[in-house]
Amino acid sequence: MSAQELAVDPPTAARRLLGATLSSGPVAVRIVEVEAYGSDPAGPWPDPAAHSWPGPTARNAVMFGPAGRLYVYRSYGIHLCVNVTIGFDGIAGAVLVRAGEVVDGIDAARARRPAARTDADLARGPGNVGSALGISLSDYGTELFDPFSGIRLQLAKPVRAAEIGVGPRVGVSVAEEVPWRFWLPSPAVSVYRRSPRAPQDAAGRKDVPPQR
Repeated sequence: MSAQELAVDPPTAARRLLGATLSSGPVAVRIVEVEAYGSDPAGPWPDPAAHSWPGPTARNAVMFGPAGRLYVYRSYGIHLCVNVTIGFDGIAGAVLVRAGEVVDGIDAARARRPAARTDADLARGPGNVGSALGISLSDYGTELFDPFSGIRLQLAKPVRAAEIGVGPRVGVSVAEEVPWRFWLPSPAVSVYRRSPRAPQDAAGRKDVPPQR
């Protein structure tokens, strides 16, 4: 399997990443929850919630590159979030890895995430994925399908549509209803939280659990 399988539109690429294994050093994580993000207004998937929306910058430049590279950024000055670039070279797109199950290197992941109460918590939430895998900002742009890379992505067989949950993305204040979050049945899947800056739904709720 190669990066070409991710040279597709954001939601299709996001579904293809479900069940994939992301490995960094001794730790490997099976991806169970993702969010797709699209392009700037000039691209085919305009997405005002995406980092690519203002156009190419030093921070988001890798989103405009070929598929299969690592986009790492710091969120709220604390957490490092892990993304996989998708789509076509020159057109922005990425998929955020929101949650995973640690399938190898469990002791190393526990050492990196001492606050995790259970093994399901080790890589639940995008910041925790990066922590469990030991990924740093210096890993930005890593080619994930390079056999000599320290961080590798191995795609799995496609998951049946009936097994995939679908819902809105977490914490975005614009395009908040776009159903580009996808997940598999797993205790590691995070809880949906609507951004307090986004309009509330008709019932006035901000937090809605994922539909199964």
